[in-house]
Amino acid sequence: MTSSTASGGLARFNALEEGAARAVLHEVCASRAWAERLLAARPYADADALYAESDAATAGLATADLTEAMAGHPPIGRPKPGDPTSSREQRGMAGASAELREEMLALNLAYQEKFGHVFLVCATGRTGEQMRDAVRERIGNSAEREREIVRVELGKINRIRLGGLVRDEPSGAEGG
Repeated sequence: MTSSTASGGLARFNALEEGAARAVLHEVCASRAWAERLLAARPYADADALYAESDAATAGLATADLTEAMAGHPPIGRPKPGDPTSSREQRGMAGASAELREEMLALNLAYQEKFGHVFLVCATGRTGEQMRDAVRERIGNSAEREREIVRVELGKINRIRLGGLVRDEPSGAEGG
């Protein structure tokens, strides 16, 4: 396959000037190393090639790059104000009870105190209770184990966000 087979959003991404493409990728993942690797591999023949490069880039992130990527994510239960992606991804907390919100705040703080970074989980499609259970389960992990889980979760998030990029709609388009 050639890049001419790329359609819609992927074709637009492939055609972007480097600075604009870098900005788009920064919205997907805050790691500069991840974005530079994806930029260097353009153009992409299809979405699978883009996803494969993202997976490889995520797997190859050094600890500092992983930390940089996590810094781009708000705590669960507190999406970035005015950020529709953050709000959509954390939709499961939208209708959470006050008790669950308070518990998540306490768990987020305990997790951050232990590991030095935000609790990162692919929240898309999860309920508030499922996210709470995930942080409860993971807070007992070693730092090394947790770093590998975070890497896997980041990879899932990046794939979902890249999926939005390659859809046959303009980048950044949000539904209702």
